[in-house]
Amino acid sequence: MHPEVVRDTSGICPECGMNLLEVQNEKIKVQNYNAKSKNHEMKNHDKHAGHSTAMFLRKFWVSFVLTIPVVIYSGIVQRLLGPQLPGLKIENWKLEILIPAVLGSVVFFYGGWVFLAGAWREIQARLPGMMTLIGIAVSAAYLWSIYAVMAGEEALFWELTTLITIMLLGHWLEMRAVSGAQSALKELSKLLPDTAERVVQNSKIKNQNDSAKLKSDTEVIPIGELLEGDIVLVRPGGKIPTDGVIGDGESDVNESMVTGESKPVSKKSGDAVIAGTINGDGALKIKVAAIGEKTFLAGVMRLVLEAQVSKSKLQILSDRAAFYLTIVAVTSGIITLVAWLMSGSEISFAVSRLVAVLVIACPHALGLAVPLVASISTTLAARNGFLVKQRLALEAARTVDTVLFDKTGTLTRGEFGVMEVWNIGDHTKDEVLELAASLDYLSEHPIAKAVVIKAKEQGLIFKEPKNFEALKGKGVRALIDAKEVMVGGPALLESIGIDIPSEISKQVQDAGKKGQTIIFAVKDQMLLGAIALADIIREESREAIKALGELGVRTSMITGDSEDVAKWVAGELGIIEYYARVLPGEKAEIVKQIQNFPPKAGPPRAEKLKIENFQQKRVAFVGDGINDAPALAQADLGIAIGAGTNVAIESAGIILVRNDPRDIVKIIKLSRLTYAKMIQNLFWAAGYNIVALPLAAGILSFRGILLEPAIAAVFMSLSTVIVAVNAVLLKRKVL
Repeated sequence: MHPEVVRDTSGICPECGMNLLEVQNEKIKVQNYNAKSKNHEMKNHDKHAGHSTAMFLRKFWVSFVLTIPVVIYSGIVQRLLGPQLPGLKIENWKLEILIPAVLGSVVFFYGGWVFLAGAWREIQARLPGMMTLIGIAVSAAYLWSIYAVMAGEEALFWELTTLITIMLLGHWLEMRAVSGAQSALKELSKLLPDTAERVVQNSKIKNQNDSAKLKSDTEVIPIGELLEGDIVLVRPGGKIPTDGVIGDGESDVNESMVTGESKPVSKKSGDAVIAGTINGDGALKIKVAAIGEKTFLAGVMRLVLEAQVSKSKLQILSDRAAFYLTIVAVTSGIITLVAWLMSGSEISFAVSRLVAVLVIACPHALGLAVPLVASISTTLAARNGFLVKQRLALEAARTVDTVLFDKTGTLTRGEFGVMEVWNIGDHTKDEVLELAASLDYLSEHPIAKAVVIKAKEQGLIFKEPKNFEALKGKGVRALIDAKEVMVGGPALLESIGIDIPSEISKQVQDAGKKGQTIIFAVKDQMLLGAIALADIIREESREAIKALGELGVRTSMITGDSEDVAKWVAGELGIIEYYARVLPGEKAEIVKQIQNFPPKAGPPRAEKLKIENFQQKRVAFVGDGINDAPALAQADLGIAIGAGTNVAIESAGIILVRNDPRDIVKIIKLSRLTYAKMIQNLFWAAGYNIVALPLAAGILSFRGILLEPAIAAVFMSLSTVIVAVNAVLLKRKVL
């Protein structure tokens, strides 16, 4: 129907939703997409969309005007009105015969040619479908009508013209509905601006001392002309044109369209930004870090396209059903034609029954039922911070009953944070933290960084250390205000012979049992206090575990950390089942164990559970996609942490843009909503055939109940519109 729509992969047409057909015996040049070409392609495609929609509407109005006199001069109208309409003979032809034949031919070739061309392409591709059925139907009606004119039989021109006219109107309505559903790539492409404001330093000015210096100017260029290393200026409220790093300026950036984060994210010099996000109130100068296929948005679009091309089990089922429905329609049409002819009916009546059967059985709605919902769910996923790489993965999410989280970087931040500070005697907590941070300020160690961050949060003033020295395996030492200060772990206290006083010993022991790291601050051989640090648990993790429980989904945790650490984190989050001291290579085996059997007793594999039923579990594994690749592949659903800009994780079916475990809940909810919509659409698409097909064949004709071809076209188009509208309603769902 739309030969101007060309893709390098299979899928469905974004105009009408029909399956794209593989071109046989032709060489078609399909350019590799980058962010720029995709953007321009989608914009040009929008123009094609408007043209195609306008074409169908124009063909409808022309066909509608021409159909009016055909219907007026048809036999059925004359029989209804009684008196003959004004007649006129042209040579041996009567006007009431000539007008329907001429105008009917115009409507057939002008309005119906798009269906004939589409049918020919389907036949060439050996994928008969909707266009094939319509092509056969209108061709049969036209050929019979031409023969009938010659032989003096009753023609079917009024049925033919009304059928084509209604089909054109129906397809125009369908295309409008489908274009509203097929919007995943279009919406993503609209995120990019067309141009960027590049900073150039090419003009010289002189200051008061007559010394020349470069002045920064800007030039507006298409984003396709940007190069890595360029500096772009993004004004307040503008769209960021490319992935990059802020070199100058501060602002809040709205990243909701690509990460799902509803709150604007504060950005400053040195922070990374993503193409397509919206700048806040501040002006930013950004150094271009990635262009074309390397950008985050291009990666997202690539994954969305892969998801649209991939098929779920329901779509495979609907595709097969649509194919077999085409076979059933042709077979039923032939049987109907032969049966009515053998019963002694007029040929015109038998042909009209054939046309009605072929039209009513068109599998268009059935073919659209699942792809439209899948396309919208892909868009919803991208809006909510996760990317569906494989539709089978999204379909599997609704059946998941166990979510196995990798602890580090998923349930926790994967970085140390200060959990508690203890002081001894007259020394204050701020003094303990201040001295420790002053020595750790120059260190790149994760623990040192955590201490420094905590001190900065509390507004403490660092003191300059002198004669700094690292004590191998113990800690660090330096002079502050001419006094010796040391910071380190228990080995440091042992080396200088200091015992932990009773006033903090219990707290230190309890923290150690939780797997927390303890460091001590010593000044002039006197212990000032201690600091407990641990991997920070995300607040979002608590919400996620609670929400999953409300959905009836069990949660488990797996980690390479010690039993004490695993037990503490699991206890904080309310997770009953956990696996500790697991090596990366053992994670896949743990997933398999959960899938097939309840957790076995025996530390340190897992906390014992009382499970009465031994049924298999459907497991979703959440990991970072690097060390967890085997486990992601083994799980029924692999969910990888995308870490903001990494969208090329191969082992997972779904990728989280943010490190937010709450998105797991959204995945399961979206999967259940998507499945429900697909089932509803399959009912609407196939249900009407069960009732309408026998009526079209004329099973109730003895009672005067007949389904005319034009009415069949109305029902067929209406079912498609209902399917499209029902799919669009999914957009309103809040995850």
